[in-house]
Amino acid sequence: MRIVIVGGVAGGMSCAARARRLDEDAEIIVLERGEHVSFANCGLPYFVGGEIADPAKLLVQTPQSLHAALALDVRTRHDVAGLDAEQRFVTVSTPHGIEQIGYDALVLAPGAQAARPPIPGLDSPRVQTLRTVEDALALREQVEAGAQRAIVLGAGFIGIEAAEALAHQGLDVTVVELAEHVLPPLESELAALVADELHALGIDVRTGVAATGLQPGEEHDTVALGDGTLLSAEVIVLSVGVRPDSAVFEDAGVACERGAILVDEHGRTSLAAIWAVGDAT
Repeated sequence: MRIVIVGGVAGGMSCAARARRLDEDAEIIVLERGEHVSFANCGLPYFVGGEIADPAKLLVQTPQSLHAALALDVRTRHDVAGLDAEQRFVTVSTPHGIEQIGYDALVLAPGAQAARPPIPGLDSPRVQTLRTVEDALALREQVEAGAQRAIVLGAGFIGIEAAEALAHQGLDVTVVELAEHVLPPLESELAALVADELHALGIDVRTGVAATGLQPGEEHDTVALGDGTLLSAEVIVLSVGVRPDSAVFEDAGVACERGAILVDEHGRTSLAAIWAVGDAT
């Protein structure tokens, strides 16, 4: 029995560990497109903010430790680019070229990718997200390069944590949120308490307004808001939500709804021998 799992971190690695406990003899292959397969997502803002000094502290497991403990074949920098459900194999882009890997059972745990609204100029190299270890390293590098101002687009949970981390590093931080208050899922009375804490940290909070454009500059970028305000910063964090990273599988015939993979009560997808698991991140 060969089980192939697409995606590591929380969902995929939890599935791999459980599969090993249920079957000591199965060949279990985990394909992860990123550099790290198991890391502390919640610690990323604390690395940016300086509370965690060593990036190695963010890593929970490595391919080597997972192989030693659970006999898992974990392959990083392996990006699944295609699926043939009839012949039961995935096409994978690897550091050594394109490879086809067959499976008896396939588990999809692709997670999500950062949403990127159609804002002109958003492809500037100063615009960063905060979802991976690489993202955190890039943000920390910008801070240590002498950045003095930061703009955080989006006041959800990650945006708030990023703003706090950057403020702790001494940056002048502005948070921009389209909704009428920060943390839109919360009731306004509770969100007001969070806004008070942000103000206490010296963070400028602007709600009910959207970013409409971004103009890259030599020393900083300028963000235009819908009310005509212009803000400039050396660091811009994009945190306006995520969307399912499922296009490859939907193209192969896996039933999806608005990008989300549809499953039954047992996690089975619409195609034979293919399951899907969620990721808390």
